[in-house]
Amino acid sequence: AYVQQLENSRLRLSQLEQELQRARQQGMFIASGFSGDHNQLMVGNGALTFDLDYTRWLDENQRLVNDLRSAVNSHMGDNELHVLVDGVMSHYDELFRLKTIGAKADVFHMLSGMWKTPAERCFMWLGGFRSSEVLKILGNHLEPLTDQQLMGICNLQQSSQQAEDALSQGMEALQQSLVETLSSTTLGPAGSGNVADYMGQMAIAMGKLATLENFLYQ
Repeated sequence: AYVQQLENSRLRLSQLEQELQRARQQGMFIASGFSGDHNQLMVGNGALTFDLDYTRWLDENQRLVNDLRSAVNSHMGDNELHVLVDGVMSHYDELFRLKTIGAKADVFHMLSGMWKTPAERCFMWLGGFRSSEVLKILGNHLEPLTDQQLMGICNLQQSSQQAEDALSQGMEALQQSLVETLSSTTLGPAGSGNVADYMGQMAIAMGKLATLENFLYQ
């Protein structure tokens, strides 16, 4: 099953590389004439690049987790285990770096979670999972715990929940603001029809959308 998983990942990686190459070639062709279309295509290239990098990240993550499991089953010493755990943590730092770059290229692609599996997308929230929910799941698998460790997890879960609530409220406020901006009378059939007004309103809307990247980063 593990070999089959690697083979499937290799095929997927090959497909993504081919799609990325085609997109780059098409972008070079369009760049000779329509710069606006080229800019839009470059956004698509950013999404493809992230998908490609994420596929590679998953393969490496599976290898690291397998090494960690083998180490635990072989009763490896704490010092050696620390090295493996630090490697896994550094690998997740790399994922957040890739997501930061991906958000700058195409924040909507990151928020959609199309790079995740369908099952994982059921739990997506701002391009990832809620930390408080992950901690709740992990808490049932980290026994036995001392009272101090249990209190630390509870405090972390509570602070995560508070941060998530604040971000959710911010996203709701942003969405409401966008609705109000786009439903302005200057954009409707009964509006003035002034192109300058229309472009001004759209500029305001796009400026507000730029804050999506900041929400995802947080």
